[in-house]
Amino acid sequence: MTVQDSPTGIDAFATEWEAWHQRRDSTLAHEHGFLAVTGLHWLATGPQRFPDAPGTWSTGDEGVIVVLGEGEELVVDGTAVHGRHAFGAIPERGGVTAVWGAAVIEIAKRGGHDVIRPRHPDHPLRTAFTGTPAYAPDPRWVVTGTYTPFPEPRPTTVGAVAEGLQHVYDAPGRIRFRIDGRTLGLTAFNGNTPGGLMVLFTDATSGVTTYAANRALQIDAPGPDGTVVLDFNRATNLPCAYTDFATCPLPPTENRLPVAIEAGEQIPHERRTAQ
Repeated sequence: MTVQDSPTGIDAFATEWEAWHQRRDSTLAHEHGFLAVTGLHWLATGPQRFPDAPGTWSTGDEGVIVVLGEGEELVVDGTAVHGRHAFGAIPERGGVTAVWGAAVIEIAKRGGHDVIRPRHPDHPLRTAFTGTPAYAPDPRWVVTGTYTPFPEPRPTTVGAVAEGLQHVYDAPGRIRFRIDGRTLGLTAFNGNTPGGLMVLFTDATSGVTTYAANRALQIDAPGPDGTVVLDFNRATNLPCAYTDFATCPLPPTENRLPVAIEAGEQIPHERRTAQ
């Protein structure tokens, strides 16, 4: 008997999904989560001051540098710093944070550019957040597929929601699966867990009921025979679905699915009038 055939199994499936969905929203609503970001500031060689962060900021041979004025303080790795502080070179897709009172300042590198993103707990986007709408969980959207690794990971360049920015990911392989009798495929990137995979995709719901630019799906490590399970009920929005202060990647062209994946997270309430 499958989950679809068992009332008990369906109840457990829905309960597990609801717990996952609540954890997702709790992470988003964290006091220094993405909903708390108040700005995306691109650093230059000349000093710049921003309204939501202390000091003047620049980038150069020493990496990111802040010069704090009189009475200004940041706490970095538990140590209070004053005056001039060099954060050093930030790796691509890496970042560090510095504490400023109740806020934190994220220092990061995206698409080869150094940026700072202040995160303030009292930002209205965070304080007004009521949760992410989503399709009701449905076992029919749990699909078995086959993962085929490439002989070598393929550097794959994708666009970004930030104009003019590009991201480069190593794609270790490709996943094939069937929905409604159609064979479909997705180029996979490395996931959040050891051996796991992640796919970025759009589908026929994108821009209608789901966020137009992208959604993401984490996939457990393939079995010995390459079998993978794609649970589209757990397809998630990226931060750009909620805020303009994000640099999220776009899916590779081949990951634009020609079917409607009516599962997973939908357009956030905050974007419903913006699409």
